[in-house]
Amino acid sequence: MKTTVSIRRRVVGAVLAAATVAAFAAPGLALAQDFPAKPVRMVLPFPPGGVTDLLARALAEKMSARLGQPVIVDNRPGAGTVLASDTVARAPADGYTLLMAASSIGTAPLLYDKVNYDAIKSFAPVTQVASVVHVLVVNPKLPVKNVGELLAYARQNPGKLNYGSTGMGTSTHLEMELFKNMGNAFLVHIPYKGSGPALIDMVAGQLDVMFDAWGSSGPFVKSGKLRALAVTTAQRSAALPDLPTVAESGLKGYEAMPWLGLMAPAGTPAPVVNRIHREVAEILKETEMQEKFKNWGLDIIGNTPAEFATFLRKDIAQWDRVIKSANIKAD
Repeated sequence: MKTTVSIRRRVVGAVLAAATVAAFAAPGLALAQDFPAKPVRMVLPFPPGGVTDLLARALAEKMSARLGQPVIVDNRPGAGTVLASDTVARAPADGYTLLMAASSIGTAPLLYDKVNYDAIKSFAPVTQVASVVHVLVVNPKLPVKNVGELLAYARQNPGKLNYGSTGMGTSTHLEMELFKNMGNAFLVHIPYKGSGPALIDMVAGQLDVMFDAWGSSGPFVKSGKLRALAVTTAQRSAALPDLPTVAESGLKGYEAMPWLGLMAPAGTPAPVVNRIHREVAEILKETEMQEKFKNWGLDIIGNTPAEFATFLRKDIAQWDRVIKSANIKAD
């Protein structure tokens, strides 16, 4: 009799435990099953018209078709991408507000005194969409043809070479600080408000060298007005397969990868995050999208949420060391 009662108690206990788990899981599961039931907003930290805007709109159009709901691009430039990031960090964690984040999401809290979000704790990574192909370019009058020669020339002429960037604390600035540190070379920094003015001075001979996105510097390289020495990524770019990496052409171990990726507010149910990732991953496999990305100077990534999270921690740690070493503060 006691045995029967004991068994009944265990069965009842198991049923109650299962019911409790189901009760807690139900909201997330229901949300995932119904998602999306209304338009999705993709917040972009850049103004309309640039490569990132083109990417976001092309992706949003494809996502709309696959999700069955409009995906609306919301341009929110300002404060070094902090404005857009903070907007999404404070949004409901339901998958209806996404951020097309740039790599600056991780460096901004290291550079600015007042940032209200935490790049790791405030967001749920969905997928890294692409890396932005950055190249090391020099004025063709400079007597160097590769990274090794540039480093040798800079060491022999400390302080003689200057380099441009798109502003204090931007990726083009941090990439050169990493280059200088690893290469034991001294170059003078001249920050600009954007790539355009810096490239004009590069072509005119006022600047010697800089890291820049291929999308903006490529036309000058193709016309012979600038010389491209290398790409910044660990592996060669699919968009520029004939251009060596910085690491293989004179500075072993160098790696810098500006990126763009989708993120949701922290706490967004995993099934919703996985649904968005799955749809985007399929979109990025399409030949049409691959051609567009290549023409925009972007290399497709499309990794998993877990892989994106791991990369983000590694990326932040690398730039934290560079920023502290060079004592950099954003304007």
